[in-house]
Amino acid sequence: MASAAETSDDTMIVGINVTPLVDVALVLLVILIVTSSYLVSRTIQVDLPKGVTSEATPIMLALSIDKIGAMFADGVPVDDAALRGRIRSARAGKPELRAVIAADGSSQHRSVVHVIDLLR
Repeated sequence: MASAAETSDDTMIVGINVTPLVDVALVLLVILIVTSSYLVSRTIQVDLPKGVTSEATPIMLALSIDKIGAMFADGVPVDDAALRGRIRSARAGKPELRAVIAADGSSQHRSVVHVIDLLR
């Protein structure tokens, strides 16, 4: 007497269980994320040699604005007149000059717009 729980060895497996595959993929993803963050935090600043035949890097003027609206050009505090002078002297020697503006998250929008107006 055969019961319903008994099956023969001749039956085919019709479905594939992908749950273990997904579990392994997620574990590998977590390992990758943890390892990459560890590697980034352990980097060491090195002074790399300069290539003679390489292309010239674009020249940039770094402008910063802190939360109270004070302006800094390449890390040096400046006012409007000093910033205009630095921009003019930098543009005179290097017409391909680019400016990068970094503003504090709590700084006022008008401070950033003011620096953009000075750059124009």
